Amino acid sequence: MAGHSKWANIQHRKGRQDAVRAKLFSKLSKEITIAAKMGDPDPDKNPRLRLAVKEAKSQSMPKDNIERAIKKSVAGEGDDYEEIRYEGYGPNGVAVIVEALTDNRNRTASTVRSTFTKNGGNLGETGSVAFMFERKGEVSYPAEIGDADTVMMAAIEAGAEDVESSEDGHIIWCADTDLNDVSNALEAELGESEHTKLVWRPTTTTELDLEAMQKLMKLIDALEDDDDVQNVTTNFEASDEVMAQLAAE
Repeated sequence: MAGHSKWANIQHRKGRQDAVRAKLFSKLSKEITIAAKMGDPDPDKNPRLRLAVKEAKSQSMPKDNIERAIKKSVAGEGDDYEEIRYEGYGPNGVAVIVEALTDNRNRTASTVRSTFTKNGGNLGETGSVAFMFERKGEVSYPAEIGDADTVMMAAIEAGAEDVESSEDGHIIWCADTDLNDVSNALEAELGESEHTKLVWRPTTTTELDLEAMQKLMKLIDALEDDDDVQNVTTNFEASDEVMAQLAAE
């Protein structure tokens, strides 16, 4: 299983998302407002907004919060945010991509750089690690939705490129430009997904032992604690034994 997917499962089992729900909702609201500002405030006419709303719903974000975020864009309220991608290296040379929405580029760059430095990593130049990833659409379903063959057939029919099934669930990948259409087709066949989003999928991975994974966890947690940071992706790979030890901590 790809590293970032393993990481998501660890976070889910450890209940980390519940502990930072308010911060998570804030970041989801920001994405919804930006998506609505950049296009039509109607999710049916704005693929990016539709995906943002779908992800918010999958995280149990209240309907009122979603509607409020959209109304902010219609009213021209809220700050003007800039999308910035930072790239760098974490412990043991693992590649890290940080996606941010900020109203102050200097503040965010300074904070991200400091966070890397304090946690055994270093911020690189644009393009320094992106070549180790592909931009993809990702749709995930729980294991109980069906067996691997059922999900594979649905994914093929929907126009997806790849499927990964395990005891943790099913992850379906497609071209980034096809995510809206593929997710709609999958929803019609399999029902509501757990997550539907654009991701950076590693094409080259870095194997980490337990100690290095513990250090990486601290870096990721610190980056995600920044209000300006929307997503953090790495290309780590770790054995099932190491992941089980992390999950038990």
